[in-house]
Amino acid sequence: MAPKVLVTGGAGYIGSHACKALKAAGFEPVTFDNLCTGWREAVKFGPFEQGDLLDRARIDEVLALHQPVAVMHFAALSQVGESMREPGKYWRTNVGGSLNLIEATLAAGIRDFVFSSTCATYGDQDGVMLDETTAQAPINAYGASKRAIEDMLKDFGASDGLRSVIFRYFNVAGGDPEAEVGEFHQPETHLIPLILDAIEGKRGELTIFGTDYPTEDGTCIRDYVHVMDLVEAHVLGLKHLQADKVAPGVEVFCLGTGNGFSVREVINQSHHITNREVPYHEGPRRAGDAVKLVSGSEKARALLGWQPERSTMAQMVRDAWRWHQSGGYAR
Repeated sequence: MAPKVLVTGGAGYIGSHACKALKAAGFEPVTFDNLCTGWREAVKFGPFEQGDLLDRARIDEVLALHQPVAVMHFAALSQVGESMREPGKYWRTNVGGSLNLIEATLAAGIRDFVFSSTCATYGDQDGVMLDETTAQAPINAYGASKRAIEDMLKDFGASDGLRSVIFRYFNVAGGDPEAEVGEFHQPETHLIPLILDAIEGKRGELTIFGTDYPTEDGTCIRDYVHVMDLVEAHVLGLKHLQADKVAPGVEVFCLGTGNGFSVREVINQSHHITNREVPYHEGPRRAGDAVKLVSGSEKARALLGWQPERSTMAQMVRDAWRWHQSGGYAR
């Protein structure tokens, strides 16, 4: 029988792709999701347990039923703007829910934990190559809540022998090459699906926020990682934890290409892949937008053997477009 892994947020964008990768790697993913932002239709690769991380008794019940060998934690609120308007919601949900999960995990005798964090923990550090040693200085409740969870994992590693791998990354894009699962948010805030919706007339023109940045084409630059590359890193992280020589504590990895793509480059590549015009207009800069945010991944390459083979913009747009044309969820 395949060893089970509890995947919180397994009905969401990244979590559903992680479930597919886990199944391919010989595990049985058990999705734990409250479906507040996830989709029941995305749960295709293992059992589904509906529940909320704020409900400790439900977590205990699911862990006792399935007896997983590890936990992979994606579930979180993740809208930066909302976190600045409603910080209490983010501290309560992200931090409180994660504390419940960690304590339930330990109570169930599970010691291996993979956590999906974010480069938002670094805050406003424009134009530098972010890595695992960069100082963390989050500037919103979303980033701060993720850093708090990282701190909790460190503390429980010292006190209870929890073994954790933490991944920090920026923009995730693309989709399952077979289009079994994909990216679908309500509301949608990610650039590539916004572009594809605009191409198909499902929303108005795309807005480019700022064209006077000190970059080659005047638009800001972000690091993008293909979702399949990203979840492969999570599977490698889990296997790393299960190695006999891994001691209790936390291992942090940044995941990125180290290069980044400008907004115009993403638009141009989308036009090239779809052979359709991208309707857009130019607007003013948004407050707080950095010029260039990129992250290295040398540690992940060296320790985990991670290779982001699909993380070209052409491949990310191509896979996203395939999913987009399939209809997605509840369209």
